[in-house]
Amino acid sequence: MNGKKKQSYRFLLWELVKKGIKLKYRRSYLGIIWTLIEPILTTIVLTIVFGTIFHKSDKSFAVYILTGRMLYSYFSTSTNAAMKSIRANASMIKKVYVPKILYPLANSLYTYIIFLISLIVLVGAMIVRDVHPTLNLLWVWIPLLQLFLLSFGVGLILVTIEVPFRDMEYMWNVCLLIIMYASAIFYDAETILESKYALLMKCNPLYMVIRTFRHCILGTAMEWNWVIYGTICSVGSVLVGYVLFKMNEDKFILHI
Repeated sequence: MNGKKKQSYRFLLWELVKKGIKLKYRRSYLGIIWTLIEPILTTIVLTIVFGTIFHKSDKSFAVYILTGRMLYSYFSTSTNAAMKSIRANASMIKKVYVPKILYPLANSLYTYIIFLISLIVLVGAMIVRDVHPTLNLLWVWIPLLQLFLLSFGVGLILVTIEVPFRDMEYMWNVCLLIIMYASAIFYDAETILESKYALLMKCNPLYMVIRTFRHCILGTAMEWNWVIYGTICSVGSVLVGYVLFKMNEDKFILHI
């Protein structure tokens, strides 16, 4: 019986993932193509603006920006989607019992699938900007896994808070703005790491993930202490989020 339940839950999870992808591009003429076009246009603008401000003329600067931009965009989209997942599925939750954790998990997964598809743009940018892959590329699965775990874990924490306290949606948007500036998306991180604001970046797990991802893509030396720190934060966020979610999930019905 338990085997049948698990199979039905896996089927439901996959259906929720497909539903999320379909709803995201409903009434959109470009559909998933926009996932490829949008980061290209944003990167062009950021490269021109910040390349001029910081006098960056090297070819890899566009790839540098694109890597940070894409990972931050996924983190932002995924955490927001997970945070709103319980309220978005309130009618189903009231009618049918399924493990409630499936809803934030499905939202994290469908946004992750879209993110992985968008990495095609990064491959194109590396070719255009003449950035050659090195053996470091073999380690790229580490920051990609860290990114998913971190986003899912933070999403679980957020949805646990958001269900009884809806203002969390607005507060998180402000937090995301701070996280964006502390993630060195469009400026040279080394200048900040040598300043009095270095602690802000070192306490930002997303920056650790972005930094490791850039090492893999740009072929610079891997910093394993940062990799370990990013892994601890990513796994830790899932554990904390899971415990908080399970402790409070039975109370969700009172607030939706």
